[in-house]
Amino acid sequence: MVLIFSVRANKHKARSENRLRVVTASAPGSIGNFGPGLDVIGCAITGPRDAVEACITDKPGVHVADAGHPELSTDPDQHASAIAARAVIAAAKRNDCGISLTVTKRLPLSGGQGGSAASAVAGALAANALLDRPLDRTALMAAALRAESQLAGRHLDNVAPALLGGIVLVRGVDPPDVIRLPVPKNLRIVLVLPEQRLRTADARAVLPRDVPRDVVVAQAANVATLVHALHTGDLELLGRAMDDRIAEPARASLLPGFVDAKRDAIHAGALGCSISGAGPTAFALAADDATAERIVEVMCAAYKRRGVAAAGRVARVDERGAIVEGDDQADL
Repeated sequence: MVLIFSVRANKHKARSENRLRVVTASAPGSIGNFGPGLDVIGCAITGPRDAVEACITDKPGVHVADAGHPELSTDPDQHASAIAARAVIAAAKRNDCGISLTVTKRLPLSGGQGGSAASAVAGALAANALLDRPLDRTALMAAALRAESQLAGRHLDNVAPALLGGIVLVRGVDPPDVIRLPVPKNLRIVLVLPEQRLRTADARAVLPRDVPRDVVVAQAANVATLVHALHTGDLELLGRAMDDRIAEPARASLLPGFVDAKRDAIHAGALGCSISGAGPTAFALAADDATAERIVEVMCAAYKRRGVAAAGRVARVDERGAIVEGDDQADL
């Protein structure tokens, strides 16, 4: 009987190891710079998710079999998923391991919806699952941050919500120190993407190097108000806190039609409206579906009047975050 048990256990182990030789992970898009939270508050959003399939190969290192988009490089030094997966291998001290990645890119390129962070998080999570989860959430975040630092900038306001889900406050980056904030039940998020691309590097280049004290004080007050509004579920107060005095004024000139779209969104009942991440996506907050749908219409119409085609949708806060497909384990 002992022998039978041993054989069954070995068969189970073999099946388990074989199952783990191919893993698919996905991560949601996100809104960085959520309102006044420049680099410190991010929000995961429902809808399209980037996915990464990882499999073990005989050749050591990380390889990109499919970059997920014709404009993305298969060079592992240039793809977010591969950079993050390689950071996982290094942190796990498994440098003799070979991993091949196949990316399904569903989030827009240079769209301000956290696409690079989603790919990085999915790549890190898939590699970690393939290696039997040697890294915890904080280490996974650091691995994804390695990719984000190289491709978009050293900030966690997209990486953290993509990994953890929800609305996240970033207290620190080195080491990652993040706090998940409450999500109001009725909160709706409108996303409107004009037919434009804006690289994060270009959007960051226009940010002011020096900020007047009164602007800093107002920005800090709005961040504090935003956090309080989320904890109390006060949507009206949350809308009032969506007042970015630093990034939005600097970037609005790069986004034709945004000022008109924001004005019309507020008139249509939006609680607040701002730029998602570096742009060009704009986002607005609403308290119900009917208002959110109306906001989509007026914002797209505002862009059209400026000669800019735009598409919009209504989303909610994605509270799942990154997942390994077919995995019911709560621990990443």
